[in-house]
Amino acid sequence: MSSRAAQLQPAVEQARQRSEDALAQLAAQQQLLAKAEQQLSELQRYRREYATAGAGALTVGSLVNRQNFLDRIDQAIVQQGVEIARLQRQYGQAQNRWHQAHARESALDNVVDRYHAEARRAEDRNEQAESDERTQYRRSR
Repeated sequence: MSSRAAQLQPAVEQARQRSEDALAQLAAQQQLLAKAEQQLSELQRYRREYATAGAGALTVGSLVNRQNFLDRIDQAIVQQGVEIARLQRQYGQAQNRWHQAHARESALDNVVDRYHAEARRAEDRNEQAESDERTQYRRSR
């Protein structure tokens, strides 16, 4: 490994770790968002079922209780929508952090690859120069 590439190796490893950590955070945020969306779907389904199931309630008291319960479900649906919006923002932020970390990792990998290529070219030039020198030495004998 060329000395410049070796000097960058700790930074490359750190960038790789940050990228992996950001990816894990992104996956965790995605799971939270999916769970919240599932809960919203269940609340909406439950509200539809409850609204249609007790249509035969006859007393005023039972109708008021029913409407109050539907109102509470509606509030829970609104709150879940707010939670989903918050989780979507956090997911977007996690995506941005991962993209930045991944871009930095890729950039450092490209620099290290370039340093390796330069070192190989220099080594090839040195070998060619030594070969030319040996050939010239043999001819002069």
